[in-house]
Amino acid sequence: MKNVLNRLIQHETLSKGEAKNILVNISNGSYNPSQIASFLTVFMMRSITIEELAGFREALLELCIPIDLKDYETIDLCGTGGDGKDTFNISTLASFVTAGAGIKVAKHGNYGVSSISGSSNVMETLGIKFSNDKDFLKKCVDEAGICILHAPLFHPAMKNVAPIRKELAVKTFFNMLGPMVNPSFPKHQLVGVFSLELARMYAYLYQNTETNFTILHSLDGYDEISLTGNTKLISKNFEQILKPEDFNVSRLNQIEIQGGTTIEKSAEIFLNILSGKGTEAQNNVVCANAGMAIATVKNCSVIEGFQLAKESLLRGKAIEKLKKLQEISNK
Repeated sequence: MKNVLNRLIQHETLSKGEAKNILVNISNGSYNPSQIASFLTVFMMRSITIEELAGFREALLELCIPIDLKDYETIDLCGTGGDGKDTFNISTLASFVTAGAGIKVAKHGNYGVSSISGSSNVMETLGIKFSNDKDFLKKCVDEAGICILHAPLFHPAMKNVAPIRKELAVKTFFNMLGPMVNPSFPKHQLVGVFSLELARMYAYLYQNTETNFTILHSLDGYDEISLTGNTKLISKNFEQILKPEDFNVSRLNQIEIQGGTTIEKSAEIFLNILSGKGTEAQNNVVCANAGMAIATVKNCSVIEGFQLAKESLLRGKAIEKLKKLQEISNK
């Protein structure tokens, strides 16, 4: 690692193979915490290259515990996090709304690192059981239309990194990797990223896969459709700029989509919205993201996806999915 750090300090970059080997060595416990922290810090101070990102991703996918859900043609709705915006759990809420619209969801998530409350924090608070047992997860998809894939259970390679990430408490390249290493290899993905540069990298990497993808980046910095401004959308076949008006809704203020100050408060906001008691702004931003997921799977228009999402949320279909998942978790 000393040689690698010296090279990186001299502004050199890693090849795909080198990046992959380093991540494998991290998982094997070959480096001490200070070396790992230094390595992570380099990529917080300069942009990651496509080769480096591809190498890290390949290592994590090879080291993960895979789960076969291909019979279900699932979608994952996952953001990188790290946008520093402290919104409520939009992509997790949108996952339940998407499931309520009849689309199977394999939601990959983790505890918050740079945010107050990550997807897994809220799910755990609401009594959802985390498991990597295939039969349990298939039961979740069969009966609730959604399963929760808690990242640490599928990526044991990361056990040496988790405490360091927690102590650093800022975004690292692992934020960039999260959405790309879903252990169920879903057929469809809606991915939110924290920068336009990363959106381009994701598009380049996903072009070489069989995944049907939509990548989102709000031009004012959010890793999802925020409706506070315009959103860059990149899919396999086209790119476009989405405006709030494309959903027939008003532009929002940042304050309207802010999250809770504690995990408990975040879970309370989550339940309120899913129960149909959210504000119009909260409902619209959740349904815009769920609508985009629905449009990705069904290949329908954005507005059609949005309307199906609204129906799922406001007719109680989405909350039914959460209740079913809670029920399965408590058995």
